[in-house]
Amino acid sequence: MPEIRFFVSPDGKDDWPGTADQPFATPNAAREAVRAATAGMTGDIIVTFTAGVHHLEEPLVFEGEAGDSGMHGFRVIYQAQGYGTPEQAKVELSGGREITGWTEGDDGVWTAPIGDLTPRRLTVDGHPAARAARTNGLPGAVTKIATGYVTDSVEPQSWPDPSGLEFVYPGVYPWSEARLAVASISGDDSSTTITMAQPAFDNAKSLYDAQWHGAGGDGSWDGLASPSVLENNVAFLTEPGTFAVSRTDSDGHVLHYRPRPGEAIGETSVVAPVLETLISGRGVHDLVVRGFTLTDAAWSGPTRTGGYLHYHGNARHERGGFQKIDLGADVGYVHVPSEPVQLPANVSLTSASRITMEGNRFTRLGAGALLIEDSTDVAIRANTFDEISGSGIAVHTSTRVSVEDNLVHHIGTEYRGSPAVLVVESAETTVAHNEIHDVPHNGIVITGGERAKGTQVLSNLVERSMGKLMDGGGIYLSAPQGSSFAGGAMVRGNVIRDVLTSYNFGLYADYGAAWITVLGNIVHRADTPIVLQVGPPMENVVFAGNFWDVLPDGHDTPPETVIVAGNTVLPKENFDDAAQADPAAADILARAGRRGLQR
Repeated sequence: MPEIRFFVSPDGKDDWPGTADQPFATPNAAREAVRAATAGMTGDIIVTFTAGVHHLEEPLVFEGEAGDSGMHGFRVIYQAQGYGTPEQAKVELSGGREITGWTEGDDGVWTAPIGDLTPRRLTVDGHPAARAARTNGLPGAVTKIATGYVTDSVEPQSWPDPSGLEFVYPGVYPWSEARLAVASISGDDSSTTITMAQPAFDNAKSLYDAQWHGAGGDGSWDGLASPSVLENNVAFLTEPGTFAVSRTDSDGHVLHYRPRPGEAIGETSVVAPVLETLISGRGVHDLVVRGFTLTDAAWSGPTRTGGYLHYHGNARHERGGFQKIDLGADVGYVHVPSEPVQLPANVSLTSASRITMEGNRFTRLGAGALLIEDSTDVAIRANTFDEISGSGIAVHTSTRVSVEDNLVHHIGTEYRGSPAVLVVESAETTVAHNEIHDVPHNGIVITGGERAKGTQVLSNLVERSMGKLMDGGGIYLSAPQGSSFAGGAMVRGNVIRDVLTSYNFGLYADYGAAWITVLGNIVHRADTPIVLQVGPPMENVVFAGNFWDVLPDGHDTPPETVIVAGNTVLPKENFDDAAQADPAAADILARAGRRGLQR
């Protein structure tokens, strides 16, 4: 059956026919050629990209009704040249724009006009650059007031362009980190008043209203008492490889960058993300995307709304009211968004089916990396996710999605409550043989609900989770996962090492978790391997045949419908040796992580 082949090259032209000798210049030109050919497919359509950086002027959008799907049992394949061979081309799809027009100041800082851009991240010679930050909070004695803060220090009055400032609150709830914009700074010779942007500040006060009994005093909690980190001001531009955006220029914004040693104007490439979507698809089917590096995309949500009011996982407040959750008389209460909004992704597929995303690298992205929503039969396989502001992989209200053999690390660099892998109310999802390391909160999150059933979390390797925030774990599950053990969630054969912050759990079944079997996993160096008392209480959960280095609290008196049986405690001092000496534990170790891939 004959295949149809098109080619795309940075050196091509869109009015060429898209052959190997006369390739298209842009992905969208190739997509139009595909649309003209899908109705008569008698074999796969393969769109091959040659090596180089393909700068996207607009997102690559796939639409089922427009003819972007494979037909008659065949597929449309977008791939890097030589995919799967030693000669595979390095193909980058970039949503960024190179910044030019640099000048160097007397202080060594480079500046360039950037129009209306307000980048939250940069790429400099292929490496990420961070926003300039002050990491020791506001100076002086700080008091929170109705509109912001007052400090007895006059230093903030010297910070230029205060409207670009963003305050960061790690642990505003133990599992949350908030970001709030500053509106203005004023003062006299004895104090400074910082006025926060509205309505974000008032909304934050409502959201982060909590009480924890035993917290001292009356048990009240004020995570907004004072920010811990201040970002994006020229006054903080002291470290090489950092930048700030000034909004004081009448002709547009100005980018300030302090170069690293060896970087030089005219020789160093600085790229700012522009597009907020690299690839999206709706209603498309029988589509394969493989072998690409997807990079330099933005997300302007916090800038548009005056902040990032994170609650849990990818959920945040952006609209609507707040709901008070009573955690019990002996615990306290918290508030949650009544209409939670999920973090978007720079690559997303909605209402799609029979999709494969394989062998791609998602890097230097300003939102979440990949979102699958309301979709069926999707394979996310052998991809790498790193340097992502938000989550790595998110699956929402979908069926039969497999997330396998992926490497996810250094995600949540800006929105630190973001999980590496998130599955929300989805059925028959498989999360297997992934490697996850160096993440700020949970490694894998599975949230239940009416649609959730049949989830399998198998043979994943999760190391150095919970790097920044508390109250989470290597693998976290919440709410019912079906209506029986047969149709519930199976968590088996995973290895969890080094859960870092205090108050954490290796395998965390929380918030009314039910119909979950946790079988034959390894947990080493967590505060405690599991927790048995949560609110609302878990029901119909089994912890059996696991290996860990300490007995969990209450292991001998679990809740009535929770079974804790046949688990083995290995000595902390030589845990790895003891695990290798046990045939069952050694088998778990040998199977966990990516299969057949170089580590």
